[in-house]
Amino acid sequence: MWHGERSTNTRNITVPKFGLCCKEGKIKLPPLKQALLYLRQLLRYNERGESSNFRPNIRLYNSMFAFTSMGGKVDYEINKQTPGPYVFRLNGQNYHQIGTLLPKDDVMKPKFAQLHIHDTENEVRNRITASTSMESKTKPDENIVIGLLEMLDEHNVLVKSFRMARDRFENRDIKDVRLRLINKRSKDGRQYNLPSASEVAALIIGEQDGENNEFDIITETKDRMLQRILELHPSYMSMQYPLLFPYGEDGFRPEIEYQKKRGDKGKRKYVTMLEFYAYRIQQCLNQATTLQMSGRLFLQFLVDAATCIEQWRLNWYRTNQGKLRTELYRGLHDAIENGDTRTEQVGQRIILPSTYNGSPRNKQQNYQDAMAICRWAGYPDLFITFTCNPKWPEIQDMLDLIPGQKPEDRPDIVARVFMLKLKELMNDIKNEKCFGQTIASKFTNQLQLYYCLDDCPKSFLLIFLYLHAVVYTIEFQKRGLPHAHILVFLHPDDKDPSPSQIDKIISAEIPDKNSDPDGYEAVQNYMIHGPCGQAHPKSPCMVDKSCAKHFPKSFCTETTIDEDNYPVYRRRDDGNTVDKNGVKLDNRFVVPYNRNILVKYQAHINVEWCNRSRSIKYLFKYIHKGEDRTTVLIETEEQQRETRGGKLTNRDDEIKRYLDARYISGCEAAWRIFQFPLQYREPAVEKLQFHLENEHVVVFPDSMDLDKIISRPNIEKTMFTEWMTANQLHEEARSLTYAQFPTKWTWHAKEKEWRKRRGGKKTIGRIYYAQPTSGEKYYLRMLLNTVKGCRSYEEIRTVDGVVHPTYKSACYALGLLNDDKEGDNCIKEASHWASAPQMRQLFCTILLFCEVTDPAKLWQTNWELLSEDIQRRQRRILNFQALELNSLQIKSLLLAEIEHLLAKGGKSLKDFPGIPLPDSSILEERAILCPRNETVDQINTYIMSQIHWWQSLHPTNYYVTK
Repeated sequence: MWHGERSTNTRNITVPKFGLCCKEGKIKLPPLKQALLYLRQLLRYNERGESSNFRPNIRLYNSMFAFTSMGGKVDYEINKQTPGPYVFRLNGQNYHQIGTLLPKDDVMKPKFAQLHIHDTENEVRNRITASTSMESKTKPDENIVIGLLEMLDEHNVLVKSFRMARDRFENRDIKDVRLRLINKRSKDGRQYNLPSASEVAALIIGEQDGENNEFDIITETKDRMLQRILELHPSYMSMQYPLLFPYGEDGFRPEIEYQKKRGDKGKRKYVTMLEFYAYRIQQCLNQATTLQMSGRLFLQFLVDAATCIEQWRLNWYRTNQGKLRTELYRGLHDAIENGDTRTEQVGQRIILPSTYNGSPRNKQQNYQDAMAICRWAGYPDLFITFTCNPKWPEIQDMLDLIPGQKPEDRPDIVARVFMLKLKELMNDIKNEKCFGQTIASKFTNQLQLYYCLDDCPKSFLLIFLYLHAVVYTIEFQKRGLPHAHILVFLHPDDKDPSPSQIDKIISAEIPDKNSDPDGYEAVQNYMIHGPCGQAHPKSPCMVDKSCAKHFPKSFCTETTIDEDNYPVYRRRDDGNTVDKNGVKLDNRFVVPYNRNILVKYQAHINVEWCNRSRSIKYLFKYIHKGEDRTTVLIETEEQQRETRGGKLTNRDDEIKRYLDARYISGCEAAWRIFQFPLQYREPAVEKLQFHLENEHVVVFPDSMDLDKIISRPNIEKTMFTEWMTANQLHEEARSLTYAQFPTKWTWHAKEKEWRKRRGGKKTIGRIYYAQPTSGEKYYLRMLLNTVKGCRSYEEIRTVDGVVHPTYKSACYALGLLNDDKEGDNCIKEASHWASAPQMRQLFCTILLFCEVTDPAKLWQTNWELLSEDIQRRQRRILNFQALELNSLQIKSLLLAEIEHLLAKGGKSLKDFPGIPLPDSSILEERAILCPRNETVDQINTYIMSQIHWWQSLHPTNYYVTK
């Protein structure tokens, strides 16, 4: 373990405690036994002979002896697309299945567990025939198969159990034989993991007796379907990975107890599945390194373990849908899909809630929290992309413990080192003032330099700015390496620096090799794009014979801000060049960076100054878009229809949809097993629930007596009602709105009360969003953003001493709904966080379901917000960033989309007087829509793409033609 991985509550730095592996000594598992000599020889790196064939094909050899099959879909294409280190990536739901003891008939070839029983006279040939690989370039070695077969026959208890069944089948008088793989263990899992053959399995001859446990696996003789093995079975992993657990060692089981420690007051008594695997993948001095030396099979094991943990959690959500639906449909959570408000689907949907890390709802919550910080702190100032460097010396030092290992063999080490580097970078940003300092430290600490100024060229001295907030999210490249997207918010006093100040923070030039050799080497190694273009037309960034990243840039004598508020960094033609793959590249190919950060961390760290426009929300969307996902097909209504009494059930399974769209590789698997954070925000965001009177959420099991539910202590108390109680008890609390309340007060969920905030930690509040169609809840939320210190529901509805009967009428009395201000404010509030497509949906919702008195005015005041992505989308279609559309063209394209959305609700733009109709003649304006230096073919291609796009929007056109 590294010192930086010590537990945060460790007081004695010289004798640190670690929670990543053993949870500070609470977890103790028996060490894995050293592998047999033959397997150790095969696993050695850089060996010739059998090892050179075994290591690249280790997954193939393992599948030859596996008892179970894996249900996930392996992505073989990723290793064919571009050259690079091997990546194991899995898509979809993963599980293990086992078949029958014998093939269905004599024609069918034996597979997996059947190979241990059927036709064992030709076993070697059968195993080679049954195992095929889409990624293996060499054929399996028959001698290796024989050697592994002899090793497992002699030492693996699972193999011995299946051989016992084979011996019974050889007695022709016995036909009905079944094998029961026993789930229960009698020995302590903290000390024993090598079961005997009798503990692992038992033969059932004839009729089944009643002694088996519900989690036992009964393998039938023939004519049965594949059966899924529960993740809690002790042999779950050893049946899938006989080469990783050559003795048939037990894996996780629920009853492994914690080590008892003095003063331990924790309620949990048993090791969790996640804790078990986090401990098991650690490289310890007292146990075998078979797992860590297995290369590509270790990558598969990591992914399998992570998906196993994930599946067990998802199973809990699937079996507790009643509680989840109660929370979602009665509570007022952010509505991320229209289906959440459709009552006809209540009781049918399978929901994956926001409490599950990585779910779409969870990402939406994180995005909303980030936008809440943006509303509080203003636009972010710096956008930093920090990419892992697999050649860091810390990684190499750890790999050297097993000679010959490469970073791609140990994603667990890569993930741990990147987490340490990320923590240090965040500390530099927040506390060591690389870009500024936190609000709390602004008033308590003196400015100090982290780097020695004597060793830093004067041209690279940092300008010290005060830090206001920071947000980051973790993503994983297709090749598996992690990287962090970081947004830095500076203090309002330090925003809008001059171009000369930006130059002191960000550079886009190659340092002078003589005056700054460290900077020159770092830029050469990490911050040069390319070569691409004519020098390397097959570069991955090349699309349609041009660089998708728009390199090379133009030379520029000084930093400027363009008309879209994007910085154009200084790139002088000073003659400095670097040599990359035999091509000399100048400042036009430099990715913007900060010199001191780059030299310290020796990795690709792109630093950009953010533009000052509403398009910043797309940056938030980008950093919260989540892990790599596949494209999901949307089924039509006919495909989803199930005929049950003529009704449309249209079942929506969010868990299945999440799994079907999710890819996971080894590094992400290790990251999740170690429970490293995927998102980080500072200050913290308190999500504020609200509800109408006596309509708060009550979650209870179906079998519970209603009298006991009602008699629960404090059942009537919620975060919202106790805000009003705090206003009754404390005069100083009445100066804050509900959203401002968490800045001065802390919610204690266990005691259900607000208490005055202590210390300097900053927290901001965010009231859950409500759609305009949610009725009184929508108007209640509108009032909560305005009123202060309310002590009751009645007081919220009180305006100038008059108690109004509804929240809507109170909004009218406050002037919040006059002249369509309701819809206008709703769109403008959503513009801070919603994407343009979402805002267009909202605009149509307001037209369809709200009483808009002047649609033309609502359109005129908001069309620019609704069309933020139109020009950018057209640029992407054309792959031409200089494309400029005028306001009439943008309006026509926007109106076409709005017409299409309204048509789904049975309406048209013709039904809303004053809103213009789209003008199709813009397709004929070639000179304006298409750049002048484009070829005729490119122009025609663009025009045809526009025509097809229009036709796809609406087959029956309502468009005006001049």
